[in-house]
Amino acid sequence: MATAREWEVQGLNGQGENELAMLLRAAIAGDEKAYAAFLERTATMVRSFARRKIVQGGVDPEDIVQETLLAIHMKRHTWISDGPVLPWVYAIARFKLIDAFRRRGRRVEIEIGDIAETFAQPEAETVSDREISRVLDGLAPGQRSVVAAISVEGRSIGETAEKFGMTETAVRVALHRGLQSIAKKFGRS
Repeated sequence: MATAREWEVQGLNGQGENELAMLLRAAIAGDEKAYAAFLERTATMVRSFARRKIVQGGVDPEDIVQETLLAIHMKRHTWISDGPVLPWVYAIARFKLIDAFRRRGRRVEIEIGDIAETFAQPEAETVSDREISRVLDGLAPGQRSVVAAISVEGRSIGETAEKFGMTETAVRVALHRGLQSIAKKFGRS
């Protein structure tokens, strides 16, 4: 919910609150011009609120504005006319924002560069070329080629399939069997 400080930043101190409440009272009484003015000012407030709260994207602030205004229109009879209007408006906007994030799902997308420095650097585990050769020599020739291409050279499944004239499924099977064979030899089956 918005704080008094947020309302002041938006120029909605006590005077703005009173003016907005007066407009809504007049709108409920049937004054269309007051209702238009109320909705216009409320849209500006909610737009600012939504833009501040939507940091990661994925939700359009204008959707929040429209959904909030629609909810206000549908529920305007629930507002207590002698109570403050801003907490009521911001509560509706907050719930519409939460609903939008729920519809989007729990997935949050961020750029990896923004958080890269927070990841611990992997410890360097060195394995000699001789040890790699010894492990690979214990594999069947087809498995050896596939495991070396993917695990040592860093090729993708598709690249490896193309290199050896195999299907991607055959490459996956050979890789799985090769890694399974290595795991058995080292007691990790």
